[in-house]
Amino acid sequence: MILIIGAGLSGLLIGYRLQQKGIPFKILEARDRIGGRIRTAFDTAETPVEMGATWFGDQHKHLNALLKELGLSSFEQYMTGKVFFQPFSTSPAQSIQVPSQPPSYRIAGGTSHLIQTLYKKLDQNSVLLNQPVNEIQFHFDKVVVKAREVFEADKVALALPPKLWSKRIQFSPALPDLIVHTAQQTQTWMEDSIKVALTFKTPFWKENKLSGTLFSNTGPITEFYDHCDHKRSKYALCGFMNASYKLLDNDERQMRVMNQLQNVFGEPVTRFIEYKECIWSRETHTYESSESPLFPHQNNGNPVFQDSFFEDRLLVSGSETATEFPGYMDGAVYAANETAQKLIDGENP
Repeated sequence: MILIIGAGLSGLLIGYRLQQKGIPFKILEARDRIGGRIRTAFDTAETPVEMGATWFGDQHKHLNALLKELGLSSFEQYMTGKVFFQPFSTSPAQSIQVPSQPPSYRIAGGTSHLIQTLYKKLDQNSVLLNQPVNEIQFHFDKVVVKAREVFEADKVALALPPKLWSKRIQFSPALPDLIVHTAQQTQTWMEDSIKVALTFKTPFWKENKLSGTLFSNTGPITEFYDHCDHKRSKYALCGFMNASYKLLDNDERQMRVMNQLQNVFGEPVTRFIEYKECIWSRETHTYESSESPLFPHQNNGNPVFQDSFFEDRLLVSGSETATEFPGYMDGAVYAANETAQKLIDGENP
């Protein structure tokens, strides 16, 4: 039996790969939902908006290969029309010409469609929610994992951000100092992000020959994009907010966002159906404080994460551990494939 800690993209994919080889496993997830940092929200009109991981490119070959394997489609990010840029808080948004660049893509049906597709291919009884792991004990003949319940296994794969498991799980015997220190100094992808989205009955920006794109040095929104679904039958704008705005209360934050957007897009932007936001630093099972500030992607892909521990009975996976595109969905897929292969090889030496 193999225990996988974390039911995000990496954890679910490890489980799927093990299931393909007939190797028994269980996935323990601390949250009351699957998906980790992938979360697609829906408004009353069933318009999908991404509160978590969203975009990828042609260079992300591991994610693209997985989508093809699962029969999922993607579509290009809409960028047609005028783009706005706000250089200073004292000056109005100005129209700019964006240099030609490689396209980015989104998953048709929402990023969570990938998560749900993987989940539906698993035995539903193999994924256990509301099971935050707090201790892992390595004995001579077994591994004991303590969450809300106690589980026994032959091996464990950690598929959650390194900073979380290094600070929240007690290991007995203790892990080597090097990996603990490195893990605690590893920046968690999206931990300081704020995603914000507005849904609409009509795409007023397209009707006015606007792309829906905004870049701002001033905030509160720093990046904003067209976020219509792949059929362009559901309409939304979505992007990122400056992380410092998490200090404001919800009403004040929304008021400042809407003031900014009205100054850029005009009165039509005020006729939204729903306003949604996700402050990832308030997500208990994503965010963990750091002793000192970490720069983006710090220690992501560090070679120490490629090691196994306790005689190959503990492996680490997840986006931050990948040696290719760490800190992205592609990294989560790459790390899962590598970890699953190690576990499979261990079962069939």
